[in-house]
Amino acid sequence: MRRDAITAILAVVAFTLIFGLAYPLAMTGVAQLLFPDKADGSRVTLDGRLVGSSLIGQDFRGDPAYFQSRPSQSEYAADTTFFSNSGPNSVEEREAVRESLAAYVKLEKPYDRSLTRADVPVDAVTMSGSGVDPHISAANARIQAHRIAAVRRLPLDQIEGLIDDHTDGRFLGLFGEPGVNVLRLNIALDEEAPLPTKRGGSR
Repeated sequence: MRRDAITAILAVVAFTLIFGLAYPLAMTGVAQLLFPDKADGSRVTLDGRLVGSSLIGQDFRGDPAYFQSRPSQSEYAADTTFFSNSGPNSVEEREAVRESLAAYVKLEKPYDRSLTRADVPVDAVTMSGSGVDPHISAANARIQAHRIAAVRRLPLDQIEGLIDDHTDGRFLGLFGEPGVNVLRLNIALDEEAPLPTKRGGSR
C-alpha cells in the first residue's frame, strides 16, 4: 500500500513537472523563436504606441470615417467574450438582428442609394461566436467603402484597393472564408488620408 502511494505521488510530481512546467515552457520558447508576433498576441502598434490586437475586434461606432466592426455581445471586451446563445427561433434574436439591420441600412444607404436590406451581408448584423471577431466580410467592407470614400473625400476605387490589400484568404487556402481585418484597414486609411484628429481604435 505504501509503495503504491509513493509511486502515485512520484507519478503526479513527474507529470506535473513535465506537462505543467517543462512542456508549456518549451512551447512558449518555440513560439517566441518561430512566431514572436503571434506569441505576443499579434499586437498592433502605431508610432510606437499599442493600439490593439489584430485578433480582437474594436468599437468604431459613432465615427463614419472608419470601417465598422460586426456587432458584439460583450461590447468588444476581450476579457469577457461571449455570445447571446439565442437560437434561430428566438424572438429576442430576431429583434436584435432587425435592429442591427435597420441601423446598418440607416448608416450606409445615404452613401449608396441602391443599397437594400437584401444586400446586407449576414456578418454585418449578427455577432460572432466570440463577440470580438476582428474581421468582416469583403462584401460588408465594400458596402461601407461608399461611406468611407464620401466622408474622406477619396475615390471609391482607392478604398476598394485598400480592402483588397487587407483581405485575408482562407486558412491553408481551404478553411473558412476570406475576411477583412478592420483594425489594420482603419490604420491603413489613416496612413492613406490622415484625418485632422485621429479617432477610433487607430488613434
